[in-house]
Amino acid sequence: MRCSHSLVLLLTIVAACSTSGSSPSSPSSPSSGSDGEARPSQPIETARSINQRFVAEDLDVDRFVGIFESESREVFRARDEIVGKLELTPGMAIADVGAGTGLFLESFAEAVGPEGRVYAVEISPRFLDHLRERSEREGLDRVTVVRADPRSVELPPASVDVAFVCDTYHHFEYPKETLASLLRAIRPGGSLVIVDFVRVPGVSADWVLDHVRADREAFSREIEEAGFERVGEIPVEELRENYVLRFRRP
Repeated sequence: MRCSHSLVLLLTIVAACSTSGSSPSSPSSPSSGSDGEARPSQPIETARSINQRFVAEDLDVDRFVGIFESESREVFRARDEIVGKLELTPGMAIADVGAGTGLFLESFAEAVGPEGRVYAVEISPRFLDHLRERSEREGLDRVTVVRADPRSVELPPASVDVAFVCDTYHHFEYPKETLASLLRAIRPGGSLVIVDFVRVPGVSADWVLDHVRADREAFSREIEEAGFERVGEIPVEELRENYVLRFRRP
């Protein structure tokens, strides 16, 4: 009996030592490495693994069309109101960063008119193919599909009036560098609009807490530190699980 007690005590000490010095950072205070890489606060998906399924060659695009463009997704239900709040006018250029399956392409193309331009920006090869096919099929000749990389949106300097990032900001692997590329791409006085998930421990769904690395205030600080000015939150009546923030490029 004495030996068994000693073994339990030994195992307890080893377990304590193995966990010391490795506490996770606060969900509202994500850190970044010297290279600007995102450091998720309580990760199940790390900064780099979060995009692995989207860059896979066997990505099932049809499955994600069903997920992203479904009445069960509140961003899909609120899409018309969201686009209306962007205050797009004919002749503008807008970048849909992380365009995915192209949910907003038709609405954006209609809003900017024949003289405007829509840049569908993606890192996923399968989504890029889908965006090209969709644009051609729907006659969206004012849409330009752009292949980005994890560090840059790959847009020309001062090329867009609005950059729109819907449920994608938390996928930025290198937010500092990606934001710097957005700052270059947006014309002075232009807007950066972020739609992302409300992240409140004890309130938000577990998958949001595991998947989204920080809350709106932490993301807002990152964006302001990159050189943008916060304009404020855009109210969208339909949204409960998401929020919309507008920033200005000085």
